[in-house]
Amino acid sequence: MKIWIDDIRPAPQGYLWTKSVKYARDLIEFYIEKNDLELIDIDHDAGEYNDAAWGGDYINVLKWLERKQFNYPIKIRIHSMNPVGVQNMRAIIQRNGWEEIY
Repeated sequence: MKIWIDDIRPAPQGYLWTKSVKYARDLIEFYIEKNDLELIDIDHDAGEYNDAAWGGDYINVLKWLERKQFNYPIKIRIHSMNPVGVQNMRAIIQRNGWEEIY
């Protein structure tokens, strides 16, 4: 399964679309347990979903993945327009040895 994490841009065909960090974490964990997570396609800025009730900005998904240390080949594509956010997300990806898809 491919998971699209973005509050504004609609998911491409074939993706599950989530707008919140909390729901993204649930989806990711579910599909990892099913051994069926193909790709996390992620934005940085969560817009109106930025508050604590929704889980904050989407970089928090990567911070959560880092804490969980799933034994699973994580593949991530960043589609953010925020250059500093992309740099921060890329640092987490590289630190954990996950595969970044361009």
